[in-house]
Amino acid sequence: MTPANWAGRALADVLDRAAATRTETGGRFPLYADPDTGRWTTTGRGTWTGGFWAGLLWLRARHTGDAQDRAAAAACTERLADWVEADTATRGLILWYGTALAGADTGARELRTRAARAALAALDSELGLVPWGSAFGGPRLLARVDGVPGMVALLAAGGPEGARAAASHLHRHLDLCLGGGGRVVPAWEFAAEAGWQACEEPSAGWSRGSAWLLLAVADALHRPEVFRSAPDRLEAVAERLADVWTRPCAPLVPLADETLPAGPLDTSAAAIAAVALLKLARLPGCRAAQYAYRAATILERLVGEHLTRGMLLDGCYDAGKGVAVRHELVWGDFFLALGLAALTGLVDIRDV
Repeated sequence: MTPANWAGRALADVLDRAAATRTETGGRFPLYADPDTGRWTTTGRGTWTGGFWAGLLWLRARHTGDAQDRAAAAACTERLADWVEADTATRGLILWYGTALAGADTGARELRTRAARAALAALDSELGLVPWGSAFGGPRLLARVDGVPGMVALLAAGGPEGARAAASHLHRHLDLCLGGGGRVVPAWEFAAEAGWQACEEPSAGWSRGSAWLLLAVADALHRPEVFRSAPDRLEAVAERLADVWTRPCAPLVPLADETLPAGPLDTSAAAIAAVALLKLARLPGCRAAQYAYRAATILERLVGEHLTRGMLLDGCYDAGKGVAVRHELVWGDFFLALGLAALTGLVDIRDV
């Protein structure tokens, strides 16, 4: 089958599963689902993953064109409003991905505008970034790679000042988190006397960390107001991070943590990386075809070996703690659906 055929069928399955999930979870947000029963563990406010559930519902609304699906997506997005003033850099994940696919929806557009202003106000000018924050407990002054994707786009939506903040936020994380050979150190903590110190968790072998950082850089390359901050650096970093996912020996679906060679896979990391590669493939350059081919190959592997009745299984929430290590993850479903939607032409991947 051509990519449009297998991708279209898989996309329909994932979005049908989203409709069933919506019925099961009601007004709560799905987090991860048991691989045997399909039953979801849910949260009341959505935690850092709530935007992916809203985004998945917007994808379904685009796919079906149904007014009820659109109303459900809009209602879910509205429930994300409490996160606008929350002290967390994951506002990027929540409020960018929860609104980016909403098209002309007025409520989503207004929410994104408010969120961009709040994110800009949260920038720590001395540290040069929006701190990880205190919303989920633990140290506040952290720099984590999962606080970069979404945040770059959200800040950049705040006009020239927001674009400068987006560039600062991204480059400070690259300064800290990008090691040699594309190796990523996912988290750092700042202390007044000691400065920045690397955190032990998540480990440098965390595959989702590499995927998140690649996605953030790919986002920046599609935003001229951010890209012009350091074009040569961002292009080189994108190539370096992409090489981790495209080199001949790289697995299509990685281990959740390379430091646990007998541990679980993480299909969600593969789905995130595939979306990032699709974004890079839309940029001029000799590697565009390679990135497009690799992204499609990753997505085809996910569909062929890990998708069951619309559920993307073998996602790993937390390998070290043994939490949901072979489950369906809401963000895994979202990024798989987004990649498939790009392959079928349902969305322009540059806009999300």
